[in-house]
Amino acid sequence: QVQLVESGGGLVQAGGSLRLSCAASGGTIRGYAIGWFRQAPGKERDIVAASSWGGGTTYYADSVKGRFTISRDNVKNTVYLQMISLHPEDTAVYYCAATESSYRPVAYYRANQYTYWGQGTQVSVSS
Repeated sequence: QVQLVESGGGLVQAGGSLRLSCAASGGTIRGYAIGWFRQAPGKERDIVAASSWGGGTTYYADSVKGRFTISRDNVKNTVYLQMISLHPEDTAVYYCAATESSYRPVAYYRANQYTYWGQGTQVSVSS
């Protein structure tokens, strides 16, 4: 059973940067597709970024293109989300997710395509 634990969230001023990490345990996520989602109060959980198992296929929400970068270290079994030029509207709880993909070059952008979820980490951006 894969378990995911996010870290790296916090309070940052607009224009600042943060790097979120998602450490996997209980099994390797080497052949898994991964994703980062976020949920603001009163809103649905939305895709932020997604990556295929090898990183060759990625997906970004329009609102974060050019500012956020998803990456992974399959040796460390860890996924990252580098966020720059943060806006107040980026404030949300950020979740990482993973699902077995049999090493296919696919990046999933729907929440119901993911099997494993972390508990979330709060990102707050002040204006």
